[in-house]
Amino acid sequence: MAITMSQAAADHVSNYLANRGHGLGVRLGVRTTGCSGMAYVLEFVDAIAEHDEVFESHGIKVVIDPKSMVYLNGTELDYVKEGLNEGFQFNNPNVKNECGCGESFNV
Repeated sequence: MAITMSQAAADHVSNYLANRGHGLGVRLGVRTTGCSGMAYVLEFVDAIAEHDEVFESHGIKVVIDPKSMVYLNGTELDYVKEGLNEGFQFNNPNVKNECGCGESFNV
């Protein structure tokens, strides 16, 4: 499978990278934390490591480390605006439960 981005997420990342002046795309990963076990980590990437997996969606590179790929396979990264709130949303088919605050999940 693959990691994908919605057009809205790709546009947001593209605009940010243009303002930033450099960068190859975004790195998506997971870390152990929170009340449900794992949390998403999203950061801009300037270099791709040897074992990273790279997907391209709407012209934006999404970089995943091999350990995170197990938990993220099939995920779509979206960018949503709801009222005054806006931010990235992770549509991950592997998630079994999420905590009440929405900060962590388990598979």
